[in-house]
Amino acid sequence: MPAEQRSLSEILQDTIRNIQQIVRSEVHLAKSEVREEFAKAKASALLFAIGTLTASFAVLMLLFAAVYALALFIPVWTAAVIMGCLLAVVAALMVSAGRSRFKQIRPTPKRTLETIKENVEWAKQQAK
Repeated sequence: MPAEQRSLSEILQDTIRNIQQIVRSEVHLAKSEVREEFAKAKASALLFAIGTLTASFAVLMLLFAAVYALALFIPVWTAAVIMGCLLAVVAALMVSAGRSRFKQIRPTPKRTLETIKENVEWAKQQAK
């Protein structure tokens, strides 16, 4: 049946079907984007936690070893202060690396918002 002979109800049904399909596509895209960002957040959190835990163990072990070694030449308390400061710098670097990874995470589904804007513009054009 040519487009000129379609009834108003057929046109409305087609429009509703198209809108439903667009909404389903947008929801699917939004879910995909949220999953991707969650995976990034999970990996970043894991790296951050491992770095923090490793830094804690490193602080303990290296402080013990270095304090004992330096205590042969300088007072024990001075050796402990020196090693504590050095290991604090290493831990700060690891925490900073984890934080910078977190900053790369986009909380909003950017592609979904772009396609929604495109679809709204398309719908406006269709309504004219």
